[in-house]
Amino acid sequence: MPQEALWFLLIGVLLMFVALARGPIARLPLTGAMIYLTVGVVVGPGLLGLVHTDLAQNVRTLTVLAEAGLVVSLFSVGMHLRVRLREPLWRLPLRLGVLAMVLSVALMFAFGVATGAATGVALFLAAALAPTDPVLANELRVHEAGDAEPVRFALSGEGGLNDGAAMPFAVLGLALCGVHGANTQNAAAFAAWVAWGVTGALLVGGVLGMLCVRSVFYLRTRHGEAVGLDGFIAIGLMSVTYGVALLLHTYAFVAVFAAGVALRHEELRATGERRPAEALESVQLGERTEVATDPQRAHMWLAEGMTGSTLEIERLAEFSVLLIIGCVISAHWREMLDLRAVLSALVLVFVVRPLAVLVAMMGSSAQGPQRLLMAWMGIRGVGAFYYAVWGIDQAGDVLRPVLPAALDAIVLSVVLHGATAGYVLDRYYRRQEARAESEHQLRPRQAARSSS
Repeated sequence: MPQEALWFLLIGVLLMFVALARGPIARLPLTGAMIYLTVGVVVGPGLLGLVHTDLAQNVRTLTVLAEAGLVVSLFSVGMHLRVRLREPLWRLPLRLGVLAMVLSVALMFAFGVATGAATGVALFLAAALAPTDPVLANELRVHEAGDAEPVRFALSGEGGLNDGAAMPFAVLGLALCGVHGANTQNAAAFAAWVAWGVTGALLVGGVLGMLCVRSVFYLRTRHGEAVGLDGFIAIGLMSVTYGVALLLHTYAFVAVFAAGVALRHEELRATGERRPAEALESVQLGERTEVATDPQRAHMWLAEGMTGSTLEIERLAEFSVLLIIGCVISAHWREMLDLRAVLSALVLVFVVRPLAVLVAMMGSSAQGPQRLLMAWMGIRGVGAFYYAVWGIDQAGDVLRPVLPAALDAIVLSVVLHGATAGYVLDRYYRRQEARAESEHQLRPRQAARSSS
């Protein structure tokens, strides 16, 4: 049988299996990410050999694929965060996505230097391992637009922020490895680039997201045009945002996330606090055009349509990228057994992540169990892989040691966090429900005492 036929058969069976067995998978300590990664390892050069070549030899292609997967994921996460920007809840993902990430980079850098890594390699590895990826464990992300549960909101927002926030440290690591750019010639230039990278990205994402929503709203409600193809609009917006941000030398990952948040915020500002899923659940098939052009519901219809389309694209991107990562693991499993690479992954998961989060959350509104849950659930995935292959593309063999360490962290995190996510979250939810019920029962007693 030709190899391409085997590939079509494998991908088709795998996609149908994950879709049809979604219920049993959810009840087991499994995630889709674990399945995709395992299949990639099996079909890679190390076992069945359906992929004969070492994909890591073509790091440019891998970089682009991982980059595309991140763009879709970040935009999707941003559109799910339906909370007003002035709400204190946003402080939690900011603490995780900025402060905890900086602490993680500092601790991993110290560990790398202590174990004998060169300064530039240690810093770049620390930056590559810093970003989290809650998309790979669906239990960790917000369930729908408007979900304001603190743990899910914080972890989702963190994943949207720190993929871009890690970039300055990665660029500085490249500079220490001898790959200099105009941004790292001196301290003043680097500081200016960091300031513009963040500010410019937020401006680009916010402005383009707002303009997109308002333009489509105007065309639909005033002229009855531009109805349908919400998925095309979503892909177009994320692509334009990413391209403009790159042209303006801002942090493009942050810009894409900001565009998703801005799009959702426009819908929230126009339609109020009621969740779109509730407002649109009674819409019939024949009413879709009417709803899409109705000034009262057009905003939420557009936002929900773009969110649903992007979510499907995101799942396909997750499937594709993790299958590729599995193939790379299959080719590099021997290097992954290197003691320094294994120790880096173990220290990251069991020491650095918990310590960084607990310090970053000091003085926050998060309760003790919530802080512990955030400290444990720092899943690594596509972001770490992107930075690892991008670094090799930029600096060559000097950053080759980063790849096995990143792969070790991805495997450990996907397996360990994926297997435990359902259990620890179930315990957390049951405790929250018991606490709420206890408080509810105490209120009448307290009221009776105060009245007497």
